[in-house]
Amino acid sequence: MKAVVAWQLALTAAAERRSDKGQTAVEYLGIIAVVAAIIAVIVGTDIGETIFEAIQKKVDEVAGN
Repeated sequence: MKAVVAWQLALTAAAERRSDKGQTAVEYLGIIAVVAAIIAVIVGTDIGETIFEAIQKKVDEVAGN
């Protein structure tokens, strides 16, 4: 039982020492890559046109056209 408690304390201490503050360049690059992939899928397929038409339809409904 003492070994389990010691292990938990060691993990807690390691987590506190590590405490990351802010995003790293790699994390930002990953986010940019995901956004670029989503944009590529929307532009490269009919999904983009479908989304545009659905938004346009709702705008026309609100505007009373």
